[in-house]
Amino acid sequence: MYVHIGGDVSVQAESISSIINFDTILPGQKDITEFIRIEDDNNRLQYLTEDIPRSLIVTSDRTYVSPLSPSVLKRRIENGEYL
Repeated sequence: MYVHIGGDVSVQAESISSIINFDTILPGQKDITEFIRIEDDNNRLQYLTEDIPRSLIVTSDRTYVSPLSPSVLKRRIENGEYL
């Protein structure tokens, strides 16, 4: 099953390993900022919006910066709101 994560992108729900709330990332959290930098350097980072990002979605093959909040994504996955 696929879940819409923002923009024109849907991913397999089973491939999502983590959804990180950007509101909870502090500037001093070097591990998250380093992870994002590494993903970008390896061409695995994809921005789904030019607006303020709400969540970071880590899948088995890519990492997405999404305009959707983690709570919306969680609800879609839990309620089976797939495409």
